[in-house]
Amino acid sequence: MNALPRMPAAFIGHGSPMNTLEQNDFTRAWRALGQAVPRPRAVLCVSAHWFVPTTAVTAMARPRVIHDFYGFPPELFAFDYPAPGDPQLAQEIVDLLKPTTYLGLDHDSWGLDHGTWSVLAHVFPQADIPVLQLSIHSGAPLAYHIELGAMLSPLRDRGVFVVGSGNVVHNLRMMNRAYGDRGFDWAERFDAHVRDIMTTRPAELGEVAKDPDCALAVPTAEHFLPLAYIAGMAAAAGEKPQAFAEGRTLGSLSMTSYLVGMEVPGAFAEGKDTQAMPERVQPEQTNT
Repeated sequence: MNALPRMPAAFIGHGSPMNTLEQNDFTRAWRALGQAVPRPRAVLCVSAHWFVPTTAVTAMARPRVIHDFYGFPPELFAFDYPAPGDPQLAQEIVDLLKPTTYLGLDHDSWGLDHGTWSVLAHVFPQADIPVLQLSIHSGAPLAYHIELGAMLSPLRDRGVFVVGSGNVVHNLRMMNRAYGDRGFDWAERFDAHVRDIMTTRPAELGEVAKDPDCALAVPTAEHFLPLAYIAGMAAAAGEKPQAFAEGRTLGSLSMTSYLVGMEVPGAFAEGKDTQAMPERVQPEQTNT
């Protein structure tokens, strides 16, 4: 049997669920990533939208697609991403983290939420690669998530592509559609600070908690924490992530993404196309 390739890992700023259906600079960057990455055995996604008071991994053979929002167009609710699961890999992940971390197998309460499928719809559009989700422990500090990312690092040598899906800057209550593809000054500053840390010393990601713009950029933790897993994996491997698909949008969102373990394909560019957010959709309608 051929040896599995060592996989990269990535954090992707997923933005609006509408990106599932859109073609813009960000979604084109995700497609370029999928075309460049070696075909993985499976994808493990840490999505901002499975934010619960425990650490768990999906363990069903056929994870359901969760449309965890409302107010969006019917086409988005009709979207399906019928990727298989991988119960055997789920057990491997549990075994990998024992006994340091309690990790439960989730057989029926979750599935694939839009933090996962809105991105994978572009990265692996055929939906023919097994996909698992890892929950984000809502009661654990940032250091826990960085450490857990480091502990998951051996998965890269087992052919697993680990993807964190969230947003570095995510404050929907301050979103301003008139800003288009621009960010507020505080969003620009915070995104730049995180970029400096991630690309030079990812193990020190916790430093951003002292940033004076952090309270505005990260009013709640769930969209930022997926980045901690990629920071932990990079630190464990002694690698420095590279930023790609950089851009701020709608004033208070950062779409900046990070890649570990492979060169950024030349197709990646700074985002210039504004993503869509329907006028009728309010912040509380996106499961945040």
